[in-house]
Amino acid sequence: MFRREGPTFLELARQALTSTRRGYDLLAPKFELTPFRTPEPIVEAIAKRVGPVDSALDVCCGTGAAMFHLRACCRERVVGIDFSEGMLEVARARMEQAPGTARVELVRGDVLEMPFREEMDAAVSVGAFGHIRVEDEPRFVAGIHRALRPGGRFVFATSELPPWSSPSRWAAEGFNAAMRARNAVLSPPFIMYYLTFLWPEVRGRLIDAGFSRVEAERGAFPPPYERVLMVIASR
Repeated sequence: MFRREGPTFLELARQALTSTRRGYDLLAPKFELTPFRTPEPIVEAIAKRVGPVDSALDVCCGTGAAMFHLRACCRERVVGIDFSEGMLEVARARMEQAPGTARVELVRGDVLEMPFREEMDAAVSVGAFGHIRVEDEPRFVAGIHRALRPGGRFVFATSELPPWSSPSRWAAEGFNAAMRARNAVLSPPFIMYYLTFLWPEVRGRLIDAGFSRVEAERGAFPPPYERVLMVIASR
């Protein structure tokens, strides 16, 4: 699952024993070499569905995987926001090679307190929902809705809850149990959980935030990701 040049077990353990922000600062230089990175076919398909637009926002942009593709879809600006300076440093270097001419803006900030107001045509978030506490999801979604212009779209990938017969369900539940145990005895917490922001429950969150139309598309991603859903929420 990890490439030879990727983080060692000891490096991952050190990261997990720090805070979420510090952990990702430490992981940033090797993040692309881990299985935590969203597969490229999913990222490409999301970006393709977004464009062309004048502006797009990547929420929890990390190392800039989605921004790299979004820049070619944007005529004016592509903005990424993340709380990890380490991840933003990697994104900054990557965006120097990104195709397109749109202005690139990287913002270090809290995605629960985003400063954008009706200025984006589209927003995406890739592989970051597990870092948002369930109780914070309404604020998270409301901030994205606020950032979009009327008619703007929030595009992302999610899935339905796997059945208990699925090995992936057992693996995710086991990881979540270990993370809850870690956070019960260590502070600051490291927030990273699986099985969050799932369909169809997330539809209610989006509707409550003011999105007028929310659809989930099956078969939007190539094999072996056919079961992943692409969700498009329109403001």
